[in-house]
Amino acid sequence: MRDPVRVLVADDEALVRAGFRVLLETSSDCTVVGEAADGAAAVRQCRTLRPDVVLMDIRMPVMDGLEATRHIAGDDRVDARVLIVTTFGEDEHVFAALRAGASGFILKDTPPEDLLSAISVVAGGEALLTPRVTTRLVAEFVRRTTGRVSTGTPVGLDDLTEREREVLVQVAAGRSNAEIADHFVVSLNTVKTHVGRLLQKLSARDRAQLVVCAYESGLVVPGG
Repeated sequence: MRDPVRVLVADDEALVRAGFRVLLETSSDCTVVGEAADGAAAVRQCRTLRPDVVLMDIRMPVMDGLEATRHIAGDDRVDARVLIVTTFGEDEHVFAALRAGASGFILKDTPPEDLLSAISVVAGGEALLTPRVTTRLVAEFVRRTTGRVSTGTPVGLDDLTEREREVLVQVAAGRSNAEIADHFVVSLNTVKTHVGRLLQKLSARDRAQLVVCAYESGLVVPGG
């Protein structure tokens, strides 16, 4: 039996933090190790409380959730994964959060059981949360802010094998390792090896960063 996932709740509304705490503490799979009312406090508490996952609101005083995510993702002393709490009206913020190092996001109207599942998935580093919604938001943001997909090639993309490029496209489509294995009729371990090499070659923190890379490089076309 594995230890409960250690969760830090960061939101400027006390009622929201209390709601998350009550929900998470009904599960034997999660434990709330702390609360933060602003991004700066969340960064400090990540260093002292060592959470596995941070539920991060975007709009907070002192330091917003995006800046806090950048600090957490870039701190070698912290091993927490950030799960952004957002709404459909914050598309730009979602994309920025993924670029900053967030491992995924959940919508504020997510059912309780889906929230618990999301935390477990992010803590395990297996897959991006609500992937098809995420890729839709990323695609729309790229389309709206650039008018076209960038044709630039990020460092490492030229070093990918044909199969690694194919796997990257599947990751960007929101497919899990198991789904990718079924698609290519290969073993799960083979897919994990490909994903591991993608992370290394593209200097990506996790699968969320691979999705961003696939869109920004033009390997995946918004709406395609």
